[in-house]
Amino acid sequence: MKISTSKSETMVLSQGTELLPPSLRHPHRHLDSEMVFRGTIKDAPNFDPSADAESLYNAMKGMGSDKEAILDLITSRSNAQRQEVIAAYKCTFGKDLIEDLKYELTGKFERLIVSLMRTPAYHDAKEIKDALKGAGTNEKSLIEILASRNNTQIHDMVQAYKDAYGRNMEEDVISDTSGHFKKMLVVLLQGTRDESGVVDGDLVEQDAQDLYAAGEEQWGTDEAKFIMILGNRSVTHLRMVFDAYEKIAEKSIEQSIKSELSGDFERLMLAVVQCIRSIPMFFAKRLYKSMKGLGTADNTLIRIMICRSEIDMLDIRECFRLGYEKSLYNMIKDDTSGDYKRTLLNLCGGDDDLAGEFFPEAAQIAYKMWEISSMTKVKLRPTIVPASNFDPAADAQALRKAMKGFGTDEDAIIDIVAHRSNAQRQEIRQTFKSLLGRDLMKDLKSELSKNLERLIIGLMLTPAEFDAKMMRKAIEGAGTDEHALIEILVTRSNEEIQAMNAAYQEAYKKSLESAIQSDTSGHFCRILVSLVQGAREEGPADFERANIDAQELADACNADSDDRVMKFMSILCTRSFPHLRKVFQEFVRFSNKDIEQIIKKEMSGDVKNAFYAIVRSVKNQPSYFADRLYKAMKGLGTDDRALIRIMVSRSEIDLFNIRKEFKETQDTSLHEFIQVETMIGDTSGDYRKTLLLLCGGED
Repeated sequence: MKISTSKSETMVLSQGTELLPPSLRHPHRHLDSEMVFRGTIKDAPNFDPSADAESLYNAMKGMGSDKEAILDLITSRSNAQRQEVIAAYKCTFGKDLIEDLKYELTGKFERLIVSLMRTPAYHDAKEIKDALKGAGTNEKSLIEILASRNNTQIHDMVQAYKDAYGRNMEEDVISDTSGHFKKMLVVLLQGTRDESGVVDGDLVEQDAQDLYAAGEEQWGTDEAKFIMILGNRSVTHLRMVFDAYEKIAEKSIEQSIKSELSGDFERLMLAVVQCIRSIPMFFAKRLYKSMKGLGTADNTLIRIMICRSEIDMLDIRECFRLGYEKSLYNMIKDDTSGDYKRTLLNLCGGDDDLAGEFFPEAAQIAYKMWEISSMTKVKLRPTIVPASNFDPAADAQALRKAMKGFGTDEDAIIDIVAHRSNAQRQEIRQTFKSLLGRDLMKDLKSELSKNLERLIIGLMLTPAEFDAKMMRKAIEGAGTDEHALIEILVTRSNEEIQAMNAAYQEAYKKSLESAIQSDTSGHFCRILVSLVQGAREEGPADFERANIDAQELADACNADSDDRVMKFMSILCTRSFPHLRKVFQEFVRFSNKDIEQIIKKEMSGDVKNAFYAIVRSVKNQPSYFADRLYKAMKGLGTDDRALIRIMVSRSEIDLFNIRKEFKETQDTSLHEFIQVETMIGDTSGDYRKTLLLLCGGED
C-alpha cells in the first residue's frame, strides 16, 4: 500500500492520530516537504544595493562607527539582498565589506554581523570547519547542523566547504570522529534522504518491526539497522514508523534510543528523531539550552538565529512559547546585552508572551505531544532498592555503635540508611527499640545536625509520615510554602494521600484538611481541599467524555475568572491522569491553544501554579520533578527543604527517570549538579554524600 502525501497531509496524520480539524492542518515544513517560508527576515521592499552600500560606508568612516545604523540595515535585508550589497560595496568603494565590518566591530556583535553577511551554505561550512578544527571536536555543532539540513542544504554546504577550504568535508569528518557516530554522520552527509513524498504502508510496518528487533527485542543492539532506516527514509515515512513503533514497543522511539545507544551516537540519533518530528521544536530546545543557567552558548545562539531567520523563526518562537515559561524574545532580552542583543531581537522579530492562538505548526506539535504522552508507557525506576542479605539486628547494633561514645560515625550511619529500602528501615527502627530499648529517631536527632539530620530523619520516616511532616512544615510558621503544598498533593496517588491524612491526624491531632483551610484561602484553598480528599478518578481515558471535558474547558476560557477557575478545578482535580492527557490533547483541537499557555496567560498566583503543576505532572511527572530539583538548586542558595523532600520521596519510585529527564533538559547530570550546588554550607560533605547515594549514580 502506497500513500501519496502531496494531496492531503491528513492521510498521514490519520495513521495513529485522530484527524485534525481544518484549523490545525497545513503542509508540514520539514526536511522532505515543499519549503514554506515562515521566517522573520524577508526581502526589503524598494531595495537599492548601491544606496545600502553607501549607508554602510558612511556608518563606518571616520572615528568610531554607527553600530545602530549597521545592525538596523543588515537585519532588515534578506541574505540574498546582503550579497548584492557586498557586490555593490566592492564596485563602489573598491573594498571588501566583510573585512571592513571585521575591522570596525568587535566581540560577539562582530561575529553575529559578519555571519549574517555570509551565504547560508558558506555559514554552515564555516561552522562545520570550526567544529572540527583544534584539539577537540564540537560534536554538538556537527549533530545540530547535519541532523537538521535537507538534501539541497547539505549538498550546497559540502560544495561551499570545498570552495572555501579546498578540502573534502566527508574526509575531514571521518578523520575527526569514530564508530557508529561517524557512520551516521557520513550517511547524513550524502544528502540522499528520500524526499519523494510517497509512503509505502507495508514498509512502514516492516521498518517499525525491524527497529524493534534491532533493539528492544534482543540482547545487544543492531546499530546498522538504526542508521539505515533513520538516515535514509523520508520524514513523512519515519513519522508513521514512529507511530507504529510505539504500538509495538509500548514506548517511544526516543526512549528506546536512550536505552539502547550511548554517547555522541545516542545524541545524534535523538537529534535526527527530533528533527523528523519537528525541526522548529528541535531548534527551540537548542536555543533554550544555549541561554539557560549561568553563561550563554553564544556560538549556538548566533548560528541558530541566523540560519533559521529566513526559514521558520516564527514557528521556533511558537514552539519556544509552548515548551518554556517565557518567550524566546524575552529570554534573549534577559540573557544578552547591547548591540548584540538588539541584533538578535531584530532577528527574533517579536515577543510572543502576549500571543493568543497557535500558529498551525505549533498546534500540530502540541496535539502530537499529548498523543505521544498518552500512548507511551513509562517504566518507573527507583534508585534505592531493598538490600540483599538484610539483617535488621546487625544494622541496629551498627547504628548504636556509630552513635555511642565520644563523636559520631556519620559515614557508618549514612552507609546503612542510604542503602536500605524504607520498609527495611522500619524494621531497623523496631529492632533498635526491641534490642536496645532506645528510640532510634531520638538518638539520630541528638547525634546529627542541620541538613544531614533532616535528610536522615526523612529517610527513616514512613512515606506517609514524611509527607505529613512536609505538609506540616509547609503550613506552620509565618509564611506558607505554597509550592510544597502543590507539589505533594498534585503528585501523590489516592492511596498515598489517604495514608498521609491518617499520619497527619495521628501526629498533630488535627485533620490535614482543616490545617489547609486555616492557612490558605479562596480558590487556591478549594483546589487543595479537592486534592487532599484523595478521590481522583482512576483508570483509562473515556474518549467520549474527554471530548466533552475538552469542550467545556475551551468554553470556560471565555467565561469570567471565577467560573473559569471552578470549571478547571472540577476537571483537573478529579479526572484520572490518563483521561486528562486525552482531554488536553482534544483541548488543542477545540481551542487551537495549549492548556499550559491558557493557564499561564489567564490565571495568576497560586491558582495558576497549582493548575500548571497538574498539567506538567499529567504530561510527564519525572520531568516535573526534574524541573523542581533544578529550581531548588539553581542560583544563590539552595532550597534544601525542597531538595530533601524530592530526593527522599522519589528515591524508591522514579528518581532514575527524574535523573534522565534532568540530563535531557539541563545538559548536566543531577549527580554533578548536586555535587556543585551543595558544596556551600556543607563543610563536612556528609549531606552531599547522602544526596549523591540517593541519586544513585552519574549519567
